[in-house]
Amino acid sequence: MDPRRLLIFREVARLGSLSQAASALGWTQPAVSQHVQRLERDVGLPLVLRSPRGITLTEAGTKLLTHADALAARLAAAESDLRDLADLRSGSLTLVAFPSAAAVLVPPVLAALPESLDLRLTEAEPPEARQQVLAGEADLALVFEHTPQPDKDLVEVVLFEEELKAVVAEGYRLAGRKRVGLEELAEERWIAGCPRCEQHLLVATAEAGFAPDIRHRTDDYVVVQRLVGEGLAVSLLPQLALTAAPNPRVRVLPIRTAPTRRVSVILRTELVGHPAVAAAVEQFRLL
Repeated sequence: MDPRRLLIFREVARLGSLSQAASALGWTQPAVSQHVQRLERDVGLPLVLRSPRGITLTEAGTKLLTHADALAARLAAAESDLRDLADLRSGSLTLVAFPSAAAVLVPPVLAALPESLDLRLTEAEPPEARQQVLAGEADLALVFEHTPQPDKDLVEVVLFEEELKAVVAEGYRLAGRKRVGLEELAEERWIAGCPRCEQHLLVATAEAGFAPDIRHRTDDYVVVQRLVGEGLAVSLLPQLALTAAPNPRVRVLPIRTAPTRRVSVILRTELVGHPAVAAAVEQFRLL
């Protein structure tokens, strides 16, 4: 059975007249009559009895009307559910973000979204976050890239470019400077981060004319600053990490010709129009 014809039949049965049903539907009476006749041929049974006073239902028509009513009710429920999603009265959002973004950027964004949304946050580094979005395990992800790599399956919304800064102990010989050259730290011991971050450090220091003496490796920006604060090494950190966990025992020095990273939101192309996703992306843009 054609569901559309079933709904047309329901309107005829509800109003008791082909002409009234045609008026309610905005169609001509012959068109409505033709659809009812085609439905009768499809089911192999007469559904209505026509008379000058209108129509009455046959036994088959009465039974079919209960199913037509159920179909109309399900369609109305579907319309209501989708309207709630569109108006953010319901729905869910699964977000994955790298640690410093999860600490600094995500909380105000989630707080700005309607309480009716089911919000979920997972922390992950950009490569894992990207895979979660591609696999459909997350709706969107906050990532950073030192060297952007376009992906045809993803939409990227760039939020900002972030400079990396030198982090030194408070008593360090250059701690009072307003800005330093990366080459001025060539003789120091260094702390490296994740493998991608370490590679970026190696590229930046090579451009400055030296290879860093890497003594420690950790992804944890709190640990990095504790090590720096004890005078054990120096490091490069982005402002997000410094904002997430400020340490009074370190000094932050902007770098001339500073290395940068790009912070973005990524999502699958199919989710661009998803109401909760679009609302979250807009909130990130407003930060």
